[in-house]
Amino acid sequence: MQPGWLKRYYHQHVVDEPSHDEDAATLPDGDVSRRDFVKSGLVAGMAAGMTVAQATGGATPAEAQTFTNPMSNRWWPSPLGAQDEQGAGRRITPAKVLEAAKLIKTGKVYPLGRVLEKGIPAFGERLGSHVVIPGTPTGGPFGKHELFYHDELFVGEIGQAGSQFDGLGHIGMRAGDGKIHYYNGFTQEEVGSAYGLKKLGAEHLKPFFTRGVLLDVLALKGGDRLPINYVITVDDIVQTLRRQNVKEPGEGDAVIFNTGHGKLWKKDNAEYNKGCPGPGITAGRWLADKKISVVGADTWPVEAVPGENPDLIFGCHAIWITMNGIHINENLFTEDLAKDRVYEFAWSFNPLPLKGATGSPGNSVAIA
Repeated sequence: MQPGWLKRYYHQHVVDEPSHDEDAATLPDGDVSRRDFVKSGLVAGMAAGMTVAQATGGATPAEAQTFTNPMSNRWWPSPLGAQDEQGAGRRITPAKVLEAAKLIKTGKVYPLGRVLEKGIPAFGERLGSHVVIPGTPTGGPFGKHELFYHDELFVGEIGQAGSQFDGLGHIGMRAGDGKIHYYNGFTQEEVGSAYGLKKLGAEHLKPFFTRGVLLDVLALKGGDRLPINYVITVDDIVQTLRRQNVKEPGEGDAVIFNTGHGKLWKKDNAEYNKGCPGPGITAGRWLADKKISVVGADTWPVEAVPGENPDLIFGCHAIWITMNGIHINENLFTEDLAKDRVYEFAWSFNPLPLKGATGSPGNSVAIA
């Protein structure tokens, strides 16, 4: 998810009295003022990915008594264990791995990750300078064969930019007790830190190898791409599955949407970032009820934006990550899968076990 969208396109702001404190400061493009963010209803709960100070704004005792979250007032403990930090990846059992392996018929590998480089759709300066080679070649010569080498310095944000994988510490929301909670009910105080997450970091994620299902909703609806904010319904999903002759997603599966929105990548970044098609809250809950492990798409949030209910912006993020421990794989390249009509496959991803990270970069793959 790109939080910068909130600053640029989301307009549910509450006019507040002038203030000179830090919370009222205007932040650089790509961020949201802390006061506006905390005052904007449900969005206050989705503080992960913003600054730690922003996220720790607690409710007053009166607010704690009166706040009702329209998504859920309590979503913990997780059925995967009261202290679980791995999430729905636990649903990928050895039997599920063997089931996925049997889907490999031709051995063709489809890379789903996009190149992480300058010029991709991003908000603000999230990507930074990317790769820097400090002198080229970096070192050498060595030995009589005069060996030289290159190494690199990465400068920028890699966990929430480009093709990436959302961890469970990425999204939280305010619960009925007025406190910010994340997956499995962990509180802001238990999770948040300026130097990496104390809980729910990406180091808890294990390699994924499971059954993958492509839902080519674009082929069902026709056209070059689905319109921005087209809300994919449960009926759309069911019709797509019937059209593709593929059984419904099951426990531990990875579900990937093809919407055509990815055709805008590096061609019209402004349009790409403005909003996108994807599942709405109703479809998001339907998928969560299937106990899948991962949802992905050729869009940046993998859900409709502004969405089914603009007052519940990024509601699927809350349903999938916060309430059910389901991971989100964003900004995927799905065109080749759709072109070859590969609708069922083995899907694999190895998260970077970066301690305290909110997510992971990487190249997920489909193996047909």
